[in-house]
Amino acid sequence: MAASNVQPWLLLLLILLPAALVSPQTAAAAPPQPTPAFDENYVPSYGQDGYHLVDMGTEIRLTLDRRNGAGFVSKLRFGSGFFHMRIKVPSGYTAGVVTAFYLASDSSAPDRDEVDFEFLGNVDGKPITLQTNVFVNGHGDREQRLSLWFDPAADFHDYRILWNCFQIVLFVDETPVRVLRNLTGSVPDYEFPEKQMVVQGSVWDGSDWATDGGRTKVDWSRGPFAAEFRGFDVAGCANTSSTPCDSQSSPGMWWNGGGYRSLSAEQHAAYENVRNKYMNYDYCTDKGRFKNKLPAECSYA
Repeated sequence: MAASNVQPWLLLLLILLPAALVSPQTAAAAPPQPTPAFDENYVPSYGQDGYHLVDMGTEIRLTLDRRNGAGFVSKLRFGSGFFHMRIKVPSGYTAGVVTAFYLASDSSAPDRDEVDFEFLGNVDGKPITLQTNVFVNGHGDREQRLSLWFDPAADFHDYRILWNCFQIVLFVDETPVRVLRNLTGSVPDYEFPEKQMVVQGSVWDGSDWATDGGRTKVDWSRGPFAAEFRGFDVAGCANTSSTPCDSQSSPGMWWNGGGYRSLSAEQHAAYENVRNKYMNYDYCTDKGRFKNKLPAECSYA
């Protein structure tokens, strides 16, 4: 039998040769997707002096000092989408400093819609607070605050806002931290954002409210305070779209699909864990603030 004369080293070579032909480079031959530069989808809104807003292509730095802060805004308005930003907030003593990532129809309009991530700075040794808020037709006062399970000034993390006709969900990395279901058709006085909104980011002086209710102000001698932003791709239905932004059949609007209409069981468990372990203020439990009647959505959290 000829096979019995084959040397062991030759058998080993025959086994290893096919695997060697499929190298890691061959298996990963598909080129990586390009990372969008800041100016593809965004423009500065203020602080564009080359210092307060520094554009480094795929990353920007916003700086707050005594003279000014800085901000940016998307070029387009959107009617739905899944918006994200990777952010590293200012470190060290940051009392009074607010770093924000949000959607807004018109920040100055009395009837604006708005969905906010706001990072509230603190004194040395105390954690940064993440505050979320929602405005509908100018009605705000929907703050929730939590202490994160990591230091948001130590590294970049992903902050995302899912907005479709079924719900708004705010995510920290993969974890839901805020949910507002759309029950406007079935619950009286229920409010849900419907205006087209731009995507914005900023760093600014919130001395009058951000830390200890405004008792601790920005200490300019500890500045300047710099926040960094990455991730300037946008997944949203723009105002230029010929397809309605609540379309559930358009493959381009995947954020309206079945997997995004409610939390999965796993997401719901993670959300409840955040509420139980990390949330330290919820407007829906503040009966002193809403003496007569809690907002309608508080019964459907």
